[in-house]
Formats: sequence, structure tokens, C-alpha cells
Amino acid sequence: MTSFPAWAIWALLSAVFAALTAVLAKVGVQGISADYATLVRTVVILCVLALLVPLSRQWLDPRSLPARSLLFLALSGLATGASWLCYYRALQLGEVAQVAPVDKLSVVLAALFAVAFLGERPSPRDWLGLLLVGGGVLVLAWRR
Repeated sequence: MTSFPAWAIWALLSAVFAALTAVLAKVGVQGISADYATLVRTVVILCVLALLVPLSRQWLDPRSLPARSLLFLALSGLATGASWLCYYRALQLGEVAQVAPVDKLSVVLAALFAVAFLGERPSPRDWLGLLLVGGGVLVLAWRR
């Protein structure tokens, strides 16, 4: 029996924390604007990482990073911010059980973007899984 790959453990932990994020955020956005809630979340993340990176000896002088890396990390940060703003707004308007599955359509979109922009080539089995995820999102989002 093969061991569970390290990337899968981290991805599973990511899913657990993302699920907790949805439930905790739903309670947190009550009574305040979604944008302000996103700001508070961002400040908390910034503080945690400001401690974690130096303590784990991962700090680098940003001037030593390749310009291309900085550009794409900045663009990723903008996309993350936009995602969070939209996510918190959706949580204010809908239930976690509605919002979280639709948000997971990002799984399908990420794969499609990776094919289009990174030249990745999912296997037929991968495509089947993506189709099932997309179908599951539609089933969960469909209004009765």
C-alpha cells in the first residue's frame, strides 16, 4: 500500500480550513459589511504570516525576487482579494450550503485555466472528475 502523498495531505487540510472559513465567516459577516469583514480577515492573515515567515526562516528580501514572480504574485493577490470580497458578499446573501458548493466551481475553472494558460493536459479520468464536480455544483445550486 502506498503512502498518502504530502500534497494530498496539505490539500485535504486546505479543504478542512476552507470549510471552517465558510462557517465562521457566515457568523462573522452578520451585522457588518462584507468588505469590512474581508479587511478584518486580511489583517488577521497578514499578522499570522508576519510571524510565521520570519520564525520559520523563510524571509527573503523582496528586492531579490524575480520581477516576473512579484508580478504574478501581485496579480494572484488581487484575484484572491476579489474572490474574498465576492465570497463574503455571497455569504451575507445566501446560506453556507448554497455558497460553498458554487465557490468550489473554482476547481473546474482552475483546471480549465490551467489547460488554456499553462498547457496542462488532464487525463480522461481527470476530466470525468471535473465533470462530476461541475455537475455536483449544479445539483447543489439548483433552486427547488
